[in-house]
Amino acid sequence: MNKHRQMSLFLSIIENGSISKAAEKLDLSKSVLSSALKQLEQDLDTVLLKRTTRKQSLTPQGERFYHHCLAMNTIVDQAWEEVKQAQTIPSGSITLTAPHALMESVVAPAVASVFVHYPEVKIELIAEDHQLDLMQHDIDLAIRVGESVDSNYRQKKIGSFRDVLCQANNFCETLTTAAYVANHWQRKQINHTLQSKTKGNEKTFCFSTTHRANTINQVATMISLGLGVGIIPEFLIKQYPTLTPCLPSYQLPETNLYALHAYAQKPPIAVVMAIEAIQRKLQEMEIGEQACK
Repeated sequence: MNKHRQMSLFLSIIENGSISKAAEKLDLSKSVLSSALKQLEQDLDTVLLKRTTRKQSLTPQGERFYHHCLAMNTIVDQAWEEVKQAQTIPSGSITLTAPHALMESVVAPAVASVFVHYPEVKIELIAEDHQLDLMQHDIDLAIRVGESVDSNYRQKKIGSFRDVLCQANNFCETLTTAAYVANHWQRKQINHTLQSKTKGNEKTFCFSTTHRANTINQVATMISLGLGVGIIPEFLIKQYPTLTPCLPSYQLPETNLYALHAYAQKPPIAVVMAIEAIQRKLQEMEIGEQACK
């Protein structure tokens, strides 16, 4: 029998006043509890409890041991309470990663708005278009474009959006001759297939990358200044008044957004709250899961 179990049984015997009452409360037989006390005294090589048919009393050694048992029980109760409380009141650090476009427009404002009320929470945000390994970089939550193929992670669809093939309002080139402004993750040769919003027919355009940038805001700025065409998430277009769709009656396919974490069971409350806050922000922007239905 482990020491913690022995101390817990001894504490119960003392607090209930007798072996029989302790056995009844613990749903154990008196013989089992009596044997446990005998084994404890043998292990400690001392008598802890003097017993008669009518009463029991602690020896001096038993008195000291009893107070240690009380202290142990307090530590155990505190440990349980702190962990349980951590599932209702967020604290500690939380690290999140998302692509630049989502971090600046969705994730950062959503997370800041909820955790401003919890000063015990420390936030670290990592804007990165490349998909970082959650375990290697100690990341609690990742917001990703498209479904992850890594089965080790738990993922939940939180919304969807469309990219829009854009140009500047005063752009004069045709799509067949226009320069293309690409994000750094796009290939040199790019194909876009757009579907009619009403008729169902499709149009496909092939581009060779002319200009490139490593953040979506840089791409949007270059397009808005007339350097070429490129794709911008629909939720960013309003930030650039000079941007306009190249083909207003056609659209690109929807892209799904997912929240990923590496927790096998229920994640910490801070992660749950972050996901919920991001979902609310997406719904406010009309690209959340509910808004898409």
